[in-house]
Parts: sequence; C-alpha cells; structure tokens
Amino acid sequence: MAAMCYLLFAVSCSRVEQYKMLDITPHIFPDYADITIPVNIAPLNFRIMEDGNKFMARFATRLDSFDVYSSNDILIPAGKWKRLLRQHAGESLSVSIFAKETTGWIRYRSLQLTISPEAVDPYIAYRLIEPGYEYWGKMGIYQRNLESFDETPVIMNTLTDGNCMNCHSFCANNPQQMLFHVRAQHAGTILFKDGELSKLNLKTPDLVSVGVYPRWHPQGKYIAFSVNQTFQAFHSSGNHHIEVYDTSSDLIIYNTETQTINYTAAIHSPAHFETFPEWSPDGKTLYFCSAPAKKMPDSYDSIKYDLLKVSFDPQTMTTGKRIDTVLSASAMGKSVAFPRISPDGKYMVVCLSSFGTFPIWHKDNDLYLLDLSTGLVEPANSINSDESDSYHSWSSNGRWMVYGSRRIDGLYTRPYIAYFDSTGVFHKPFLLPQKRPLNHYNELLKSYNIPEFVTGKITVSPQTLERTIKGTF
Repeated sequence: MAAMCYLLFAVSCSRVEQYKMLDITPHIFPDYADITIPVNIAPLNFRIMEDGNKFMARFATRLDSFDVYSSNDILIPAGKWKRLLRQHAGESLSVSIFAKETTGWIRYRSLQLTISPEAVDPYIAYRLIEPGYEYWGKMGIYQRNLESFDETPVIMNTLTDGNCMNCHSFCANNPQQMLFHVRAQHAGTILFKDGELSKLNLKTPDLVSVGVYPRWHPQGKYIAFSVNQTFQAFHSSGNHHIEVYDTSSDLIIYNTETQTINYTAAIHSPAHFETFPEWSPDGKTLYFCSAPAKKMPDSYDSIKYDLLKVSFDPQTMTTGKRIDTVLSASAMGKSVAFPRISPDGKYMVVCLSSFGTFPIWHKDNDLYLLDLSTGLVEPANSINSDESDSYHSWSSNGRWMVYGSRRIDGLYTRPYIAYFDSTGVFHKPFLLPQKRPLNHYNELLKSYNIPEFVTGKITVSPQTLERTIKGTF
C-alpha cells in the first residue's frame, strides 16, 4: 500500500524528477484528440497503443480531476465521468497519459477535448449487417443508448425466418413514429404510429417496385418514398468492388391517415430517375435527387444526379409543377445522394461522388455542406476521410451529426459523431464509444448501416414486431 501511495503522489505532484515529459501526443484508439463531445455522452474509453508496463490517464477540467490506472485499456468510471461533464459543460477537458517503463514514469503531451453543453439525442438506431454483396446472414436493427453502452435489438431476422430488413426511418427523430421495410419472406413495410402497428403493401400495379428510402413529412401525416428497380454489378478491377444502379426510379407520397398513394408528373417522370426524397422543416418543399433516364448499366459511370426541389401542398397532398435546381452536382462533375436538411432549415448535408446513385461503395464519396440561403456548397473536410463517408443523420437540435465511415479499414462501416456549431462549422468527429473499443471494432464483423438519431428508446418489443411482420395483408 505504501508503494502504491508513493506512486500516486509521485505522479500527481508533477515533480519533474518523478517522470520524463515527452513532447509527443500518445497514440490511442479511438483518436479522441481535439474533439468536441456532448455533455451526455458515455465514457470515452480507449486503448493506449504505446509501450509501457502500467498506464495512468488523468481527466482534468479547470477545477476538477480524477485518475484511472490500467494495463492498457482505460475504462472510465461512469459516475465520475458523468459528474465531470455535467459540472463542467462548456469547458475544456484535458486527458494526460502517463506510462511506466523500466526506467520510470513518462508523461505524454495532453489531449484536449471540449465539453459541449448541447446534449446529443440519447439514442441512435442502426442496422448491423455483413458488408456483403448478394447474401446476408444474421442481421438486425438495433438501438444504442449514447449515455451508456447499452445496446438492445429492435428486431432481428432470427425472429422472421432469416429475411432482410432495411430502411428504418423516424419522424423528427421520434421513436413513437417509425417504419422499416421487410424483404423476401413476410415482405412489407412495418409502420408504428400513434401507438399502433400496421403492415403496409406499397406496391401497386402502376409502380415499378415497393417504396424504399422513406422520409417522413414533419407533420407525420405523409411519407415520401422512392420506387426503384435496382440492380448490382461487380467490378473486375479498380478501387470499386460493386456497382448498385437503378434502371428506373420515381417518387411517391403515402398518406398514413387515408392509406392512399399519390404522385405527380413533377416527381414521377419516365424521362428521369427520381430518388432520395427529403422534406423541408416546414413541410412545404420536397427535395429529391434526379438524373436524366439512361440505358443502364451501359451508362453506369456517366450518370450524375442533381438536387432538385418542388413545392408541396399539405392540404391537397400534391406538388407544384415548377421544379428548381438546388445543386447542379453534374456541373461539378459529381453525383448527389442522400440529401439531409438541418432541423432549422438553413443547411443541407449531401453525399457527392463521381457518379451513380449508391455512393456507399464509392471510395471517393464525401459529405458536402450546402448553405441553402446562399447556395454555397463545400466539402465537409473536417469530417471526411480517404474512404467512403456516407449515410448521415442530424440530431433533433441540429448540433450533432452521426454518419457511416469506412476510414478504419475501407471495408466495415462504423458510426462517427461530429459537432456542428452555431457558425455552420463541423468539428472533428469521434467514433461511437464502446466499453472496450479496440476489441469491439476488431471482433464485430458487421457494418453499422443507416445510423439515425432518436430522441428516446423504441419501446415496442421485438416479439410484438415479429407478430406484425408475420401477419398478412
């Protein structure tokens, strides 16, 4: 006990003779240096990737601190972490790492973090699936409490005879208004609204497919879908593994109250491929991606989608006739996908890649920030990487974005969270915290697909969803 007390004193008293100061930043996984974190985030546990017999990490604000000792995994006590963040919201947090070598203690340059007082939505929902091409094994939609490490299934395909499920979506991040699609056996769209579950068949004789890529109207009454004839092909060489393309696509609008489908020529034209709908926060504008119809797959590498918009009348469930171009991505030599507007309606984040409609498999795909008041579009360099950075979702307060990135190994998609400040600037992102992050991300052989912020826990049980899925129309 005396020796342990002496070590604690020797490191804590910061006497130069007790450790050697190194002017280098320690290598840790995940990288948490210079990030902004929400006041309610789970402990940012990490692995120290440096040599040493023993390590200590000191977490310090202006007036408070605590130490954590470990062999290499720094597991932060949840109570101390939450108290530190809560009491020092809006302040800086330094993380100092000490390593004990055979010759004594060394200290690395401290990492600096900022604690934002603006909370993140307490949950995210995502699909876990192998990054395969044609077949899937065990998959499911899960929800994760961002204030802890608790992950629970929303629905798993082990309950539904091994089928595919995708495209989970929420109205204004509300867990009480959600939907997702079920494919193959038991196919249909599962809708949870106003405490009631229903199974929808969105395929009609005049539509090329069932609805996909759903986006809820902010009032919750309508849902916009695209209907797509989607195919895939494989590359024999180069950086791309697979190409996903549409041979036809249009938009439809579903009325959840009357169970009717409507569309107009503005969003449903055989001369164009319309896809990826998105609503303005006031519900009076429908954004979507569109490209002139071409013969596919012959033109797979030349088709480029632009971002368009059309007015919408919530009273009549109809669009206007005038279509405006919001972003001519084709003029930039790019193709646009996944438009996502901020809750205040000021900004939109989109995916831009060199061509096509499915950028997740495109290594060159990046996230771009579009200022809707000025039309200025710029790459969100602070959150992009050399690998695909794709599907993204805003928090309900517009201060956080979660998105999928393949930056670690180019194969598996992992969720990253980034702060978006009041001046319209993204801060450096951080990987979704895990109890033992290195072990977790090395051992989980699945991708995080479609991460979506949710304002609370999804309370409908997997067993209840199973009964609805297996029901008949």
